[in-house]
Amino acid sequence: MEARRWVLHVDLDQFIAAVEILRRPELAGRPVIVGGRGDPTERAVVSTASYEARVFGVGSGMPLRLAARKVPQAVILPVDAPAYDAASAQVMATLRALDGAVVQVLGWDEAFVGIRTDDPERFARSLQAAVLEATRLYCSVGIGDTTVRAKNATGFGKPRGVFRLTAQNWFGVMGERGTRDLWGVGAKVSARLARLGITTVHQLAAADLDLLTAEFGPRMGAWYSDLGHGRGARVVDDSPWVARGHSRETTYQRDLTEASAVDEALGHLVAQVVDDIRREGRPAVRITVKVRYAPFFTRTFSRTLPEPTSDAATILTQTRALAARRQPDRAIRLLGVRLEMSDPATTPTP
Repeated sequence: MEARRWVLHVDLDQFIAAVEILRRPELAGRPVIVGGRGDPTERAVVSTASYEARVFGVGSGMPLRLAARKVPQAVILPVDAPAYDAASAQVMATLRALDGAVVQVLGWDEAFVGIRTDDPERFARSLQAAVLEATRLYCSVGIGDTTVRAKNATGFGKPRGVFRLTAQNWFGVMGERGTRDLWGVGAKVSARLARLGITTVHQLAAADLDLLTAEFGPRMGAWYSDLGHGRGARVVDDSPWVARGHSRETTYQRDLTEASAVDEALGHLVAQVVDDIRREGRPAVRITVKVRYAPFFTRTFSRTLPEPTSDAATILTQTRALAARRQPDRAIRLLGVRLEMSDPATTPTP
């Protein structure tokens, strides 16, 4: 059989929990939850949970206090980002060392790998073995002829498995599944599609493009149509990743109820994120303020800046104006500020 180009999606199984269990082997087989400072009496959310904790309904983003109630016997650990950085770097180095592999890192625990082979399953198994030998971490691998199909395939292989999705079996596997099962379709988009009478992947693929563009705009409408078909990039791009923006957020142990406290908190967040973009050497072009009211309702407010800037005072003024759109009589448990930066290709070199 002639070697052809394949896209593999590599996803580390329960990555953060797995790193913690490697450091504490006695936790193997027990429900492990990682989040915040590891104290369920504080306000924090779950970063990840071991499979043993997930069977009780614990998932990423869940309030840590609720997770602790669901699984009283769980071991709850604080987030240790440097440890996960180090483990991730070791995994990605292992992938890059594979003969002929092109690696596009997507995050701590996942990457696309481009390869030419006549037997992608065999390559995927050798990849899993290499990662396990180098890091003692297990991964699942989705095989596809596009990035979209490879990414969606991974879920069928978890944990520790391999699954192939291509144009030949895409609709057979995905066609009757809900649109929410597609990579890139969240709950809000799925709900908007449902209002158009589109609930399955097959219906999304068959939907009139004019209908989708009327609802989502020309760019995103076409993208959702492509998702329905499993279309995507056929070549893995290993260009260095460039951040689009930086964000900072804080969950407060006591709700912010006074305007002065909100204003002070915004000042701290803006100072931090402005330092982040200054280190990048790229000015901000857009601001988003995230407000999570008590008990757990989130709103975001965004605006494009009149002109690109890295001036902290200007950004703070714009941020305060955005935050003024919040409901002033509601207590706030979390604030976040995100600055999107100019394209590096258009940013003048100092």
